[in-house]
Amino acid sequence: MPFDIDLFRAQFPALATGTAFFDGPGGTQTPRAVIEAVAEALAGPLSNRGDGNPAERNAETLVAEARKALGDLLGADPRGVVFGRSATQLAYDFSRTLAKSWSPGDEVVVTRLDHDSNVRPWIQAAEQAGATVRWAEFDPEDGELTVEAVGEVLSGRTRLVALTGASNLIGTRPPVTEISRVVHDAGALLYVDGVHLTAHSLIDLETLGADFFACSPYKFLGPHMGVLAARPELLETLAPDKLLPSTDVVPERFEFGTLPYELLAGARAAVDVLAAPGVHPERDRREQLVAAYSMLEKHEDALLQRIEGGLAGLPAVRQHSRAAVRTPTLLLTFDDGHNTGDASRHLAERGINAPSGSFYAIEASRRLGLGDGGGLRVGLAPYNSAEDVDRLLEGLADFLR
Repeated sequence: MPFDIDLFRAQFPALATGTAFFDGPGGTQTPRAVIEAVAEALAGPLSNRGDGNPAERNAETLVAEARKALGDLLGADPRGVVFGRSATQLAYDFSRTLAKSWSPGDEVVVTRLDHDSNVRPWIQAAEQAGATVRWAEFDPEDGELTVEAVGEVLSGRTRLVALTGASNLIGTRPPVTEISRVVHDAGALLYVDGVHLTAHSLIDLETLGADFFACSPYKFLGPHMGVLAARPELLETLAPDKLLPSTDVVPERFEFGTLPYELLAGARAAVDVLAAPGVHPERDRREQLVAAYSMLEKHEDALLQRIEGGLAGLPAVRQHSRAAVRTPTLLLTFDDGHNTGDASRHLAERGINAPSGSFYAIEASRRLGLGDGGGLRVGLAPYNSAEDVDRLLEGLADFLR
């Protein structure tokens, strides 16, 4: 069954503005089903979780359904799905909790490829524990972060490696499964920032080899919140700081305060929207997601090839996204002195959203020789069309004239 882009796009009210959105890596547009799910949850009745009345039971159901949906999306046990305000907040929470067992002489590995939310929390936690921070470098020429680059900074004192599943700046997808093996052989844990990856590739926690995997539903059609998946038995070994009367049950012991039930409803709806292109009545949601992601990846790959083919005809454009395996995300600069911020504004005037910056991937931007400024980022989402791509290419050509 071919992917029906027109039918898919019809679900997004924001697309009626006529804007071509290439800013998906910073947050996708929202389908109507997600908007309605949030509204219905708020309409209630709704109260704190429990089983004493319909409002309490509604809250309980929303949480259970959201854990099941995110478990299906990430190939994870729902009992190991933790909800938070954002992936950044979850990284801070878990870094502080894990660092309780670190001591001087222990080592933590971070990479230059990562978003700063998977760098700074670990550096700060290591500093407070007296642990040493070691850096895994990526090759600025091809954007690759190899198993060897990570392996050479591991030691018997490594306690944790923080690694991106895909660079939000240049799209590079490191070989996480292979890296997980050398990390575990060293006796360390692997924390994967999957915020950018989850929007473009279906995750299987066990196959990936991540001990902790974090993502953000607003990067894949959902509301603003964070999600972390881990094995329940691993979570059982961790003791976060928490309020005295709050539960010690996993995963709730990591969720501070009352959960945003309406956002959980929206996250569940987003997973269902992603599953819909692969819908088959006889299949469960995970099977539908497998089929749907296969279709969505082919669609995005075709659009990426269309963009790169068009960019080849614009000799002033330099592309910094070169890894062999990557998401449909491009970082561009201009050899003729044109400013990428000016390019972003030029495109915006034509109804094309493609932002300029380093997008919190500050270490990656510096490693690429771009300082803190980054470049023009062009990121695809499932709702992008061939017409969007042609408008983008025409807008860039017009800017460079």
